[in-house]
Amino acid sequence: MAAAAAEQQQFYLLLGNLLSPDNVVRKQAEETYENIPGQSKITFLLQAIRNTTAAEEARQMAAVLLRRLLSSAFDEVYPTLPTDVQTAIKNLLPGFLQAVNDSCYQNDDSVLKSLVEIADTVPKYLRPHLEATLQLSLKLCGDTSLNNMQRQLALEVIVTLSETAAAMLRKHTNIVAQTIPQMLAMMVDLEEDEDWANADELEDDDFDSNAVAGESALDRMACGLGGKLVLPMIKEHIMQMLQNPDWKYRHAGLMALSAIGEGCHQQMEGILNEIVNFVLLFLQDPHPRVRYAACNAVGQMATDFAPGFQKKFHEKVIAALLQTMEDQGNQRVQAHAAAALINFTEDCPKSLLIPYLDNLVKHLHSIMVLKLQELIQKGTKLVLEQVVTSIASVADTAEEKFVPYYDLFMPSLKHIVENAVQKELRLLRGKTIECISLIGLAVGKEKFMQDASDVMQLLLKTQTDFSDMEDDDPQISYMISAWARMCKILGKEFQQYLPVVMGPLLKTASIKPEVALLDTQDMENMSDDDGWEFVNLGDQQSFGIKTAGLEEKSTACQMLVCYAKELKEGFVEYTEQVVKLMVPLLKFYFHDGVRVAAAESMPLLLECARVRGPEYLTQMWHFMCDALIKAIGTEPDSDVLSEIMHSFAKCIEVMGDGCLNNEHFEELGGILKAKLEEHFKNQELRQVKRQDEDYDEQVEESLQDEDDNDVYILTKVSDILHSIFSSYKEKVLPWFEQLLPLIVNLICLHRPWPDRQWGLCIFDDVIEHCSPASFKYAEYFIRPMLQYTCDSSPEVRQAAAYGLGVMAQYGGDNYRPFCTEALPLLVRVIQSADSKTKENINATENCISAVGKIMKFKPDCVNVEEVLPHWLSWLPLHEDKEEAVQTFSYLCDLIESNHPIVLGPNNTNLPKIFSIIAEGEMHEAVKHGDPCAQRLANVVRQVQTSGGLWTECIAQLSPEQQAAIQELLNSA
Repeated sequence: MAAAAAEQQQFYLLLGNLLSPDNVVRKQAEETYENIPGQSKITFLLQAIRNTTAAEEARQMAAVLLRRLLSSAFDEVYPTLPTDVQTAIKNLLPGFLQAVNDSCYQNDDSVLKSLVEIADTVPKYLRPHLEATLQLSLKLCGDTSLNNMQRQLALEVIVTLSETAAAMLRKHTNIVAQTIPQMLAMMVDLEEDEDWANADELEDDDFDSNAVAGESALDRMACGLGGKLVLPMIKEHIMQMLQNPDWKYRHAGLMALSAIGEGCHQQMEGILNEIVNFVLLFLQDPHPRVRYAACNAVGQMATDFAPGFQKKFHEKVIAALLQTMEDQGNQRVQAHAAAALINFTEDCPKSLLIPYLDNLVKHLHSIMVLKLQELIQKGTKLVLEQVVTSIASVADTAEEKFVPYYDLFMPSLKHIVENAVQKELRLLRGKTIECISLIGLAVGKEKFMQDASDVMQLLLKTQTDFSDMEDDDPQISYMISAWARMCKILGKEFQQYLPVVMGPLLKTASIKPEVALLDTQDMENMSDDDGWEFVNLGDQQSFGIKTAGLEEKSTACQMLVCYAKELKEGFVEYTEQVVKLMVPLLKFYFHDGVRVAAAESMPLLLECARVRGPEYLTQMWHFMCDALIKAIGTEPDSDVLSEIMHSFAKCIEVMGDGCLNNEHFEELGGILKAKLEEHFKNQELRQVKRQDEDYDEQVEESLQDEDDNDVYILTKVSDILHSIFSSYKEKVLPWFEQLLPLIVNLICLHRPWPDRQWGLCIFDDVIEHCSPASFKYAEYFIRPMLQYTCDSSPEVRQAAAYGLGVMAQYGGDNYRPFCTEALPLLVRVIQSADSKTKENINATENCISAVGKIMKFKPDCVNVEEVLPHWLSWLPLHEDKEEAVQTFSYLCDLIESNHPIVLGPNNTNLPKIFSIIAEGEMHEAVKHGDPCAQRLANVVRQVQTSGGLWTECIAQLSPEQQAAIQELLNSA
């Protein structure tokens, strides 16, 4: 014992030396500390933290060191430790929890912070003592003698676990049930504020306040644990709060209802009717802040449950919100009712909104006029800002139906932009600019032209004052979006304004964010500063980024994409500048939207640059190609990755054969191989997770989501291969062989259906673009393709049938016996009882098309005379437009060659053929510009000249079919 005590004393000295101002002493102490074995280190540190007689600095130092030790590399270190050490570390947890508790009551929250970090990074470590961890967090959270920050950190432990170890936490329902009232109690912690109802400047939410912390915690917990657990626990509490005479409880109850909508989506949908009826009552609550919270709940539900919410409750909700907007004595309530109306109309189907247009417009107009007067007399603008956006939102949904109201609003809106030039009106002016451009887009060029040049002049004037604007001016992002809408309205005529618009746009798109690498001490000082976000890098280091300007940068990049798309060759002057800006942004990891826009811009910029000839185009492609391939290899986010892959495939389609050199092919081959290997590995990992002790149905849901993401990436691998096969043809097959085993693996019988579907699609491309050389690989795909024609999954059947069709069309003579073998399989699918249902129709149409292709391209492999009458009875196709064109052109071949079976004896089949053509026209199966439409029209015209036959054909058609035939004749 004495020896241990002496060692502990030495350790205190060491802690003192670690804090020494003397560099030499400190360096020596650091070396000594590093050399203490891990387990002893933890024991010493814990004893130091728990020893209340030790010096305060030494204890704090020990807490910081322990936190560093436990959170920095736990995942890597822990599994490698011998089992006795692992057990010892697990046994340390009760002591660590005691240290958390003790330090909190000495006003030190650093140990509690390390518990949050453990919950975030290695939640499984807490499992053996999870109950104790949760009980402690709950106790600290509910102790009002602690400061708010400590109580919120204690709550953060539980909320973090609901995100990082949801399945583990779901087993402790008693704790969850006790945590919910704690969060709700925090949400009631509101201040009385005399000036609240008519404040004209909205303060940012005070994120340190208990009310905001409680609400955010509830939102995250509902999303983490799922509504099945959370809703039954919270429902009664909310109902009680809503009946409380104290306004703070009613306010908190409504805010809680808003917060859980996303997480409890499925469960709330079933009882939405009673929730909505109840919430609408509170729009008439005597207290303005409760009315405000009711607006908040309505707006949130309109977003969370769209469009079902709009379909079920449009009448009640629109009436209630318009009435609340009349609440003249309470600006904040009026503004929030207008904000809820915006949420409602944004996701409202147009047909539902139209009947209310008159009434909506009348209300919005009278409030706008009233608030404009108030702006002039008192300078208040809060409600006007929201009303302007409500008008924009209504116009955006109503589209051309807004035309009759255009002249009612446009003069006032132009007036605001002209006159609202003071600094405090910047947001109002920005929103009005947005409103004008959205109305213009809604009503269309013809109506908007009367004001277009005025509006452009106003925008240009604002633009020239742009250089004087401060970087955080809210008008900037509204202006940028408005210009892009003007471009959509004016089309090519917008080109003349590019010289004015592009300067500020490129400047905004080039914003470089402020970043910093900080240790924990620096961070404590910075966190109060506005607009910084931090990523914890472990080991006491954090990466900080100032987020101001990031959204604007992202918007600006999206607008550049919009200009390239709308103006095409009209944008050619700027392609070089934009490409130089965008290519490096593929690596801009601070904002996903920026990387997505960068990727989207690439194929569009190539399209723009085409007019400058092949040399310029190739130079541009060389500039982007390497970066795109590397981005596919390194992009961490799967949504962004799929956009980058999609864009790369489109670029190859634009550039065609010869656009990739050997190095590109080598790198791309390696990356695609890695993506496919990762796909299989992820599937195996998911199977392992299904064996985990915490596995439950919510875990299964998230595994399904991961699976969907993986499959989406697989579709993009298929896109890239498609663009390469269609550009390079059989030359690329030797390169493809490195991927062949993986693609063959995709189509194995035991694979899930999406794997088989996309594996077949890749082989379909090999047959379509690389035949007859493709036969070399037939041994790998021909049997699965025939077998999968009758698969239980319609997606797999469709991919197989398409493959058999292109095999007949493009495959060489080697494929003939397989065409013969395929026919009865295809017929079996077409003739099955449910072949025409919604989920089966596309697969069936591909089978019908494949039968047509076999008859057309390999007629000696089947008995055409016998098959043709059946095939005619299956026409027309109308779901799969591409295959519809193929079948109609074969039908034209047959008619034009006067095929006796098609026309029938004495042309008796012609009325049937007419009805097929009419049905095709009614379903817009063939576009009018397509040569095939011309051929169909000629068939009809030929019959038209032979009097009696024509009358007979037309007589057997329904009025709709007759109109369709007429439409075809008029247009083709």
